Amino acid sequence: MPAPVPHPHRWGLRVMTFNLRYASETDPHPWSQRRPVMRRLLRHERPHLLGTQEGLHRQLRDIAEDLGPRYAWLGLGRHGGSHDEFGAVFYDTLRLAPEEFDHFWLSATPSLIGSATWGNTVVRMASWIRFTDRHTGKGCYLLNTHLDHAHQYARERSAELIAERLRALDPALPRIVTGDFNVPAHGNPVYDALLAGGALADTWDTAAERGPQYATFHGYRPLVPDGDRIDWILASPSVRTLHAGINTYSLDGRFPSDHLPVQALVEL
Repeated sequence: MPAPVPHPHRWGLRVMTFNLRYASETDPHPWSQRRPVMRRLLRHERPHLLGTQEGLHRQLRDIAEDLGPRYAWLGLGRHGGSHDEFGAVFYDTLRLAPEEFDHFWLSATPSLIGSATWGNTVVRMASWIRFTDRHTGKGCYLLNTHLDHAHQYARERSAELIAERLRALDPALPRIVTGDFNVPAHGNPVYDALLAGGALADTWDTAAERGPQYATFHGYRPLVPDGDRIDWILASPSVRTLHAGINTYSLDGRFPSDHLPVQALVEL
């Protein structure tokens, strides 16, 4: 099992973003066969904060069971309720206490559940949670999202909306953003909008140490060294990133998802 965050730190927060690939029993990568690989990876890494994308409700229940009773999660299906993909956030309850949270839709009507107005045919949304670190007493926000896979205009407008919503949160608290952004880091207006004005930084770039880079979407094909990072962990500049990594764990040739999880060890 690789260890992309090899240097534990007393007050470091282990953050992960992971597109789970929705649960399906269709061959050749059914959830029933991926689940044991996912279980081993998550139990080994033990993230304090885990922003997920594409999880179905029963799949999220499986992951909650596999993580164990010290973990809880918050999330909502993209159409409201539990009958669609979620952008769920798992958290270690012994380390973090959620204080408030909200959801909004990536559209011109962000308060309207299930809305999509920017040309995307798949409903997209974001969720944020304000946490208190039980060990240090410090607070932070975690925002988790999944941008559209097909429409650049929708992604750009979504990034602008997310940046606007982040600015409206308590400015005294740092932000962490996890997500599948469906565009490579660097050289894209989506990336530029989220990092504009220095409000956020890419933990991959600011990390004191990092592991090898791979394309974070592999589609169950051979991994691509130095490939595109479309899954990111962003954070306020005040957040210190000790280590960043892309986890390539597989078991007997089977990957837990068609994406690789991205991890960061951070200090608030």
